[in-house]
Amino acid sequence: MEKVVIIGSGPAGLTAAIYTARAALEPLVIAGLQPGGQLTTTSIVENWPGAGPEGIDGNELMQKMRAQAEHMGARFLDGRVVKVERADSGAGLVVKLDDSEISTKTVIVATGASAITLPLPNKDKLMGYGLSTCAVCDGFFYRGKKVAVVGGGDSAMEEASYLAKLAAEVTLIHRRDAFRASKTMQERVKANPKIKILFNTEVVDTRSDAQGLSGLVMSNLVTKETSELPVDGLFMAIGHHPNTEFVRGVVDMDDKGYIHVTNGTYTSVPGLFAAGDVEDQLYRQAITAAGRGCQAALQVERYIEGVGH
Repeated sequence: MEKVVIIGSGPAGLTAAIYTARAALEPLVIAGLQPGGQLTTTSIVENWPGAGPEGIDGNELMQKMRAQAEHMGARFLDGRVVKVERADSGAGLVVKLDDSEISTKTVIVATGASAITLPLPNKDKLMGYGLSTCAVCDGFFYRGKKVAVVGGGDSAMEEASYLAKLAAEVTLIHRRDAFRASKTMQERVKANPKIKILFNTEVVDTRSDAQGLSGLVMSNLVTKETSELPVDGLFMAIGHHPNTEFVRGVVDMDDKGYIHVTNGTYTSVPGLFAAGDVEDQLYRQAITAAGRGCQAALQVERYIEGVGH
């Protein structure tokens, strides 16, 4: 039986791997279908402490974190987890993969969340080159430039307000005729002279050049007219979905699928811990996910020693 299985290999999972390996728990990390998580699709990470003034490539950062975890003694297994269940004996947990299963005393779920994106024709090519799902992560690159935000909830209002501090102009695009965001957030956006609002409009295509995104093709859903908007960046703030289907019905979670945690990273199931974007729908930053991974590792160690709840 394993002492600890870590599901996910993003900042939360790899930090948990480093800490549990240093604690001689011999962690087994199941890397998942996207080893390294969302940061592997980020070109430059400038807000990671210690990355230096030039920042660091997101994929390179995750490779270094994995190498560090392996050096400490963590083991890695490529595969997809389909279910985590309590063991029939009542002691420990069973992690079920496509073609095998693993018995373990504890599990750390660190599979992150996936940003919901628009089905744009050149989305994959332009992600990181004009298309983004995180203003806090990428807004710095658009100082003095024109950007657009798609969405109508609180997240979209926050993204637009944040970008208005950096960009020359922000266009907020929403496919309905009214926002669903809180009244306070709406008023803040509408009062900002740098933010232009387009209702009843959706983005249907992009324009690009050698540097990346150069404009948007939009459709007015009322008049059916098509128009173009020159922008350097498009931020898609239409939500996230946590990657937690494999523990649905096993652990307590909210209606969006985010795992409920108490007293740190403890879940409703003894021995099952959750860290990072699977339980954090507020900050969703690499550094906060790493911090939660550290916390989960320390709490796993205490749990195994019999001093955690």
